Order: sequence, then structure tokens, then C-alpha cells
Amino acid sequence: MEPTKYIKSNRLIVNDNKAYLFVKRFIDVFGALIGLVLLSPLFLVVSILIKAEDPNGGVFFRQVRVGKNGKKFNIYKFRSMVSNAEQLLEGLLDKNETTGAMFKMKDDPRITRIGHFIRKTSIDELPQLVNVLRGDMSLVGPRPPLPREVDEYSDYDMQRLLVTPGCTGLWQVSGRSNVGFKEMIELDLEYIRKQSIGLDLKIILCTVRVLFGSKDAF
Repeated sequence: MEPTKYIKSNRLIVNDNKAYLFVKRFIDVFGALIGLVLLSPLFLVVSILIKAEDPNGGVFFRQVRVGKNGKKFNIYKFRSMVSNAEQLLEGLLDKNETTGAMFKMKDDPRITRIGHFIRKTSIDELPQLVNVLRGDMSLVGPRPPLPREVDEYSDYDMQRLLVTPGCTGLWQVSGRSNVGFKEMIELDLEYIRKQSIGLDLKIILCTVRVLFGSKDAF
């Protein structure tokens, strides 16, 4: 195995070992393919339920997010909100229940009935496996932020954009919605400093546990 190489930012050193990146990408592609095949019946059921509740809206929700090195991409999710959710957001910003450049509201009126269920179980996130196949995301990494969130980032916060964002990460398995913005940044930077295949696999296993028992998702 070749010696470890690093990319330096002003404050953070990012592991750029080619062997690690190759194995990580292999796990991403293999895991995403297996997940899409095994979960295809669930995808069908959820799609039917979403259309049954709101026939005028689409099954999937597409949104611009910011990835590695500030590159923007479209993230895919099952739609859990009413069709005009983005237009209604402005009137809800004063009810934000988290800190910093994020918006979280436990009893968000924009969420549909099926939306509450798929958010609680994180089923709404499963279409992101397509993003993993495309290379926009990894199975494990920092949460991909919205452009409006990045606009409020400090230079310190921007360091979380040095790596490929993930479907799950230290933030997601460490309290998720109960963890504030500053704590999320620190967890993401801790992951970047310590990233390894062993840590990725540990986070994936923790994510499975969270999915079947978490009350923190909203």
C-alpha cells in the first residue's frame, strides 16, 4: 500500500490516500447497488402511498445541494412535504428550532402524513443511493448543505466541504436534530480528521441502529 498523502487546508488536513479512496468508492457503489435492488419493493410501496395522498405532486423531491469543494448537485429524496413547501418556508423561518445555518422544525406544517412516517424512519433519504452511484455523494460523509446555508458559513465551517458529502455521518448518529449547528460542524471535522474504512463501517452500523430506534429525526 502506498504511503498516505494529504491535502492541506488552512486548518484541516484531509487524508488523500488513494487506496482508502478506492476502497471507499468500491463500498459506495457496491452498497448503493445492493441497497437499490433489495429496497425496490419498498420504493414501489412508498411511491404509491405518496401519490395516493397527493396525486398532484411528484414522488421524488429534487433539491440543489453543495458538495465537495463547493460543487453543486441535485439531491434526490422521496417527497415528504406539500408541493409548495419551498414557497412556504419564508413564513416559517422565525420558528426555526435549531441553531446556525440550518432550518429544523419538529411540527413543520408542510409535512404530509406519509411524510411524517418516512422522515421518522429516514426512508425519505433512500433515493440518495442514486446520488452515491453518480459520485455526488458517499455512503458516509458530512451532510450536504443547501446553498443558502453555505452563504452563512465562516471560513472554519467551509472546511466540511473538503470531502464528498454522505448519506450518513457522525452528526446523523450522534443525535441528529438534537445536535446544533456548531456541534454538527465539529462532528463533521472530527470525521474528516479520522476518516478510515473502519470508521465508515462503524458509522454505517450505527446508522442501521438509529434507523430502527431513533426519535431524533424530523
